[in-house]
Amino acid sequence: MDLNLQTLYLIDQKEGMGLEFGKLVSMMNYVRSTTIDAVKDLSMEELDFLYDEEANSIGMLLAHMAAVERAFQIDTFENREFTEEDLRRFLPRLELGTKGRELLKGKTIDHYLKELSEVRNTTIKMFKTLPDQWLFEQTPFWGDRPANNYFKWFHVFEDELNHRGQIRIIKKMIQKRKG
Repeated sequence: MDLNLQTLYLIDQKEGMGLEFGKLVSMMNYVRSTTIDAVKDLSMEELDFLYDEEANSIGMLLAHMAAVERAFQIDTFENREFTEEDLRRFLPRLELGTKGRELLKGKTIDHYLKELSEVRNTTIKMFKTLPDQWLFEQTPFWGDRPANNYFKWFHVFEDELNHRGQIRIIKKMIQKRKG
């Protein structure tokens, strides 16, 4: 994943893809850059910190971000429903909760950053193969209402942005507990 800091604030054309994809990727890159900045120096203890027994940890939220992107790859690139294997692998990361707290801990920041990078690299590779018009293709979505691929991929980084806000709050709670 190439996050060129020189062009981070430019929503513009990206090499190897149409203008609409360039705009989308520009926004996705900015959000990812701010996420990485928020977590890059966290210890495993900080990544696993739970402020109460029903909370999500920062590590859980990072795993969730990667799983959401993979889920939308399946939905939009592969045009299929989740298999039983997909559900077994991704449901704890998508739903979080008790199962997520059990499974999503004990990983380093390098693990989470690698996972985020790998899924994003797959996304960008696919984007480069698609025409801009693909972004405007519509399918039934939440509540059986029409949504286009542009909205779905907007939702991927919008979800990340929301959880990045949670991460910043959790970091403040960690600092408060440290005194």
